[in-house]
Amino acid sequence: MASLPTAQFLSLFRTFSGKSCPPRVLAPSLNSNRRTDSTVHFTQRVSNSNCNAKPAQATLNSSSITEASDIGERTLTLREICQGCVPEHVLRRIEEVGFIVPTDVQQQALPVLLSGRDCILHAQTGSGKTLTYLLLIFSVVNTKKSAVQALIVVPTRELGIQVTKVARMLAAKPMEPELEQKSCTVMALLDGGMLKRHKSWLKAEPPTIVVATVRSLCQMLEKQIFKLESMRVLVIDEVDFMFNSSKQVGSLRKLLTSYSSTNNRQTVFASASIPQHRRFLHDCIQQKWTKSDVVHVHVNPIEPMPSSLHHRFVICNKYERRQTLLSLLHSDAPECGIIFVGEQSEKSKKAGNAPSATLLIDFLKTSYGGCPDILLLEEDMNFNLRAASLSEVRQRGGYLLISTDIAARGVDLPETTHIYNFDLPRTVVDYLHRAGRAARKPFSDQKCCVTNIITSEERFVLQRYENELMFHCEELFLPTQC
Repeated sequence: MASLPTAQFLSLFRTFSGKSCPPRVLAPSLNSNRRTDSTVHFTQRVSNSNCNAKPAQATLNSSSITEASDIGERTLTLREICQGCVPEHVLRRIEEVGFIVPTDVQQQALPVLLSGRDCILHAQTGSGKTLTYLLLIFSVVNTKKSAVQALIVVPTRELGIQVTKVARMLAAKPMEPELEQKSCTVMALLDGGMLKRHKSWLKAEPPTIVVATVRSLCQMLEKQIFKLESMRVLVIDEVDFMFNSSKQVGSLRKLLTSYSSTNNRQTVFASASIPQHRRFLHDCIQQKWTKSDVVHVHVNPIEPMPSSLHHRFVICNKYERRQTLLSLLHSDAPECGIIFVGEQSEKSKKAGNAPSATLLIDFLKTSYGGCPDILLLEEDMNFNLRAASLSEVRQRGGYLLISTDIAARGVDLPETTHIYNFDLPRTVVDYLHRAGRAARKPFSDQKCCVTNIITSEERFVLQRYENELMFHCEELFLPTQC
């Protein structure tokens, strides 16, 4: 397989970087009745031996955190952390695109993961969680074995496609004769896919890694098309969203307890938002979703969102929202932006009303000439139309995407500099993930804006979001505002 251009590879990897944050690792008490976390410090021991022989160890102490500079240690590179565990061709790949210095979540979590511990990755959007668990997966899978050895469960098709592309790039068979080996196969088992073709593939020769949505995965498991007895790593991405979804939580619990056992696998949960994380940590142990020594890696809890985000709000009458948005677009002239709208209610659907997203895109196409590429992404669109919209967004130099919250979880559009909440998010977690679609460029201090269009009655809701997420939102006055 020919090597892919560096520019294309770099584009897909932009989702895996983040800003520097003070290191902090939290681990649960082994006594499950205690509801407090203990702060721990670990020292990475780099081994040049084969990782399959003996995994790198993480030394844990219950003392206070010590900054690396205080003990005269330098920050290890990604290669140094993963040396002897992750295959050489994977390390070369990440170095080709310039990923030398680990992000904070990678620096803190990789030693824990490579030691074989279960882990909860709790860090900002765009901080590098996906690359963290992919490096773990490539450190444990055996390409000579024909079986599903790693499973990544995602909430949406869009996120699944994104993770699959990067996993396949890392898994690409190396061209150098000295690195000649069987390539690692990656299957995307996603809603809207061709399950008949996947069924044939699974029966003929099971892939090494499967990236799946819950519904499609459970269909295959219930029909016993493939089994998980050889699975070594289970990753649940956007875990809080999955557990809060009434459509997915039952199947997810069954996956964690019935289809596989914590004794035979390493479990990784990942998200930028885990509400009541101490309770969740307790449940993970009590429900046996993880082993009892699971480690909670919570990066920068003092600043849940990137500091490069500037938050603003405009107060207007609810009938003036579209005109207010138009004025903002003329004023900001964003090259790349996302406008978030609320989901259409069931009552509105039954009444035969057009979705607000459709009405808004029609309004902007006739009223706003600043950006010719105005695209739509919403949950009720069929899978092909959704894929086409995201593909167009990624291929074009400038874009304005109107979307429901389907784009708020995991979708990586690193060129986005402006977020507009045409409808205020329903929850503080939704606000966090919407805002996290901006400020995603690797180690960049580029300022990005999140602008909220609200009524005066909604101001107290936004204030609550400010308090919970610890950010300041500045009021903006438009000259044309009544």
